[in-house]
Order: sequence, then structure tokens, then C-alpha cells
Amino acid sequence: MEKAYKLEFAGEQTGSLYVNCCGLSRTEGLHSFGPALKPHYLVHYILSGKGRFVIGGKEYPLEAGYGFLITPDELAFYQADKNDPWTYVWVGFSGTQAAEYIGNIGLSVRQPIFKSEESQELYRIVKDMMEHNTFGLSHDLRRNGQLGVFLSIIAEGTKVAENEADKANNYVRKAVSFIQSNYCNPIKVTDVADYVCINRSYLYTLFRNSIGMSPQQFLATFRITKATELLQLTALPIESIALSCGYQDPLVFTKAFKQMKKMSPTSYRKEMQKGETRRNKEYLKQVEDFIDQINSLNSDSR
Repeated sequence: MEKAYKLEFAGEQTGSLYVNCCGLSRTEGLHSFGPALKPHYLVHYILSGKGRFVIGGKEYPLEAGYGFLITPDELAFYQADKNDPWTYVWVGFSGTQAAEYIGNIGLSVRQPIFKSEESQELYRIVKDMMEHNTFGLSHDLRRNGQLGVFLSIIAEGTKVAENEADKANNYVRKAVSFIQSNYCNPIKVTDVADYVCINRSYLYTLFRNSIGMSPQQFLATFRITKATELLQLTALPIESIALSCGYQDPLVFTKAFKQMKKMSPTSYRKEMQKGETRRNKEYLKQVEDFIDQINSLNSDSR
């Protein structure tokens, strides 16, 4: 037996991350669930008591302060302790980025357990979800926003075991992803280093070892590569292209472009307009090679 306070949110839901259900359970001794499947991700966090959780052929004895993940369509079983049954909160969720977030946190069928000292905050979040339980955009946004906070707290306490090589590659991948998303802004290498939480000199070493260039060179190359695309495919003024690629001063952009391409942006555009000459093909090949290099870094992270 259990005393459960739960909510399931029916209806068609779409998006990157959204709540399917949530609740609070106070169980009696030996109360169990499963073995059974769930159609979405389901995270339980134990507020008090203890019990056991079985998934992927492994059993995990758990107590207050620990939580566990049930992944979609994976047989799972959990049972409260006979003498000290657990009380827990839970949140079920789905979305196009749910798997990515869970993977980045470091949870999976092979590693379904986490620990958190933030029991009061996790309880407060689920309680807030349950209080905002009616149909409508405002409550949907509230619940889904709280889901993000719920997962962020779990992520803070979860450390993914990585060897040094994996850790170094992960820093580079995150830095490259940050540059891809922010090259249009006036970011500097220190911003990239701050984002991945390492110092600039270490980031420099990782980039040199991984892709053979410094972070500054990579950032400049990426920006100029994007600029060549805009010069070929649009009629935007040079000033607009400069701003679109993170250069606040068109003169600084022109100087950087000439240094890398051996001609001005205006001359490059005219050269492209002449047709697919051998020189054009060489430039296009450089762009393609550089983009392939970035894509290979991203594919390695999957």
C-alpha cells in the first residue's frame, strides 16, 4: 500500500522538455512497482526511508538523499524496505531534448543512480508543480520551467566518471559548440574558457592538441568561414556581414578577412561572382573541410 499524491498531465504535448506527471508517495513496508515499463523518463528522489531499485539486470539498495532514473521502455522494479519504507517525490517527463539532457547529466540505464543534498528544494519544486496543475499556457510554462530547475539540481550533484582524454575532448567539444552558437556575438577566448570552466592557457593547450590551432585561431577561422558563406549567398553590405560574424568594426573585419583570404571581402565577392573558377573551388573546398572538421567533433560527442 502507499499514500500517493500524483498528477498526470493529459493531452498532446510537444517541445524540448515537458512534464508528463509528478507526485509524492508515502509507502508502506514492501510496497512495490513492476517489473513494468514507462513510456517516458521518470526520476524518483527519496526524502526518507529506504528500499531497492532494479533495472538493467542490476539491483541498487537506496536510502534518503538518493534518487533513481527509469528510462523509457526499460523494465524496472522498485520496492520499499519492510521496516523503514521510503517516501519519495517523482517527476515524469519527455521532449525532443530529454535524452540529451539526461545523457549530459550522466544518467543512463548503466548509471541510473544519483545523490543530492537538496532534498527540501527538490520537494519544493515538485510541490510547486502540483500546485500549478490546471490546463493552460501559464501553468504549462510554470511546470516545465520547474522541471528544468529540478534537473539542474540533480546535475549539480552528479559527476560523470571520465578519463583524462575523454575530459579533454569534452572540453573542446563544449568550447566548439559555444563558438558555433555565439560567433555572431563579440565574444572573446576568455568567454569561451569561462563557459567550459577552465582557464585560458589550458584551453589553448587542449585546442592545439585536438585540432592543431589555438582557440583564437579557431574563433577567427569560424567567423571568416561564415563570412565567406554570406558573401557568396547574400547581397548584404560588408558592414552587415561584419556584424553578423561578431565584428563590431567593419575595418577590423576587413583586416581579418584579408589576412586569412589574401583579398578583401569586396574582392572575394567579385571573384565568386565570376563563376566557379579553380580559385573559387579551392575556397569552397576550404569552407567544406572546415565545416567537416567541426561536424566530426560534434559527432564524436554523441
